[in-house]
Amino acid sequence: MKATIDFLRSMGFTTIEFRRIAGMCPEILTFKVSDVIPVFTFLLREAKVMGSDIRRVINRRPRLLVCDVEKRLRPTLYFLQSIGIAEVHKHTSLLSCSVEDKFIPRIDYLENIGFTNADALAMLRRFPQLFCYGIKNNFEPKFDYFYREMGRDLDELKEFPQYFSFSLENRIKPRHLCCVDKGVHFPLPVRATPMVWMIKHPYLKELP
Repeated sequence: MKATIDFLRSMGFTTIEFRRIAGMCPEILTFKVSDVIPVFTFLLREAKVMGSDIRRVINRRPRLLVCDVEKRLRPTLYFLQSIGIAEVHKHTSLLSCSVEDKFIPRIDYLENIGFTNADALAMLRRFPQLFCYGIKNNFEPKFDYFYREMGRDLDELKEFPQYFSFSLENRIKPRHLCCVDKGVHFPLPVRATPMVWMIKHPYLKELP
């Protein structure tokens, strides 16, 4: 245990950071230095994480430290690259996820609601964070509202998958209802801004 702690300190991690890592992934306390070094090597050499970013990457997703390179990290990296996500170093939190248990079900869901496989993958390339959202508590209620209440077209969602990142109750519903009340209709994606509902429209000043 002491050797592992000393190694992480040598990599620049502070005592506070190590406590947080151990609190989130207590199994790190049972790891040898020889178990941890391959993870750093993988992140630096294969995932192309810059040395100056390694602490930030680990602190953001401590689970990476306790993932097996051969069984989890490398297969996930290859999968992300295979669907066209080239800059995986910008999405390293995904590397600790299971392709079979997390990624494939979300691709299947997008196909089940009407997207082609090519469209689903295009959405995931455009917004890889989609892989992190739950199906039951995120995708399903937000798509149901998008399709049934908002009456939107799938093409709009394909162009703006970031829709799933917004709160249904606190952002999507109140702004949609306000638009309905004012009799205005905006396209979902807007090139000038990340979200059309973020625009300070003179007729929609009361939007949350």
